[in-house]
Amino acid sequence: MPAKRSGDTVPQRRDPVATRKKLLTAARQEFARHGFAGARVDEIAERAGVNKQLVYHYFGDKDALYLAVLEWVYEDIREQERKLNLEGLPPEKAIRRLIEASFDHLAANPDFIVLLNDENRGGARHVRGSTRLEAMHSPLVKSVSHILNEGVRAGMFRKGIDPVQLYISIAGLSYFFFSNTPTLSAIFGKDLSSRTARRARRRHVADLVLQSLRP
Repeated sequence: MPAKRSGDTVPQRRDPVATRKKLLTAARQEFARHGFAGARVDEIAERAGVNKQLVYHYFGDKDALYLAVLEWVYEDIREQERKLNLEGLPPEKAIRRLIEASFDHLAANPDFIVLLNDENRGGARHVRGSTRLEAMHSPLVKSVSHILNEGVRAGMFRKGIDPVQLYISIAGLSYFFFSNTPTLSAIFGKDLSSRTARRARRRHVADLVLQSLRP
């Protein structure tokens, strides 16, 4: 067997999982910066450091890649919520932790707001085509419903609260704050992006929601 020459190189095996992850990360940045319409597949491939054809190999087309990014950012939130172990907590503490975690996730992931704004402008065309998103949310609704029922039995919460409406309210109170921070700061003449302002808003949202649940 001939000796290996110093100039020889060992062929690199393709790692599908790592390549797909690099493409998703690059796509998330590109879509957040330019929106679906303005994002370019060439830029995504270059940012990921891979051949453009691999985008089509792993995802099919730009629409499918965009949906994969949306599913990823939603799964991020669901994963964080699962780690909270809400059903093992007293009802009020569970709801407060859910509110705070939702707020903190938006604070840490501003690209999530940008991506959702873009998808809403498009009429949720990609989200409507997902077979995964509804399944992701079902366990959350079931968990919130369980917490509400426990709160009613303990005399902490009033009856008749819809878990979906409650979650929309929790998400909306935080989402509006982060998506409108620049205009709200200008209107009220204060920097609402500061740590102090965010802490105050976080506490206010939790107190407001919990007060609405009490008998």
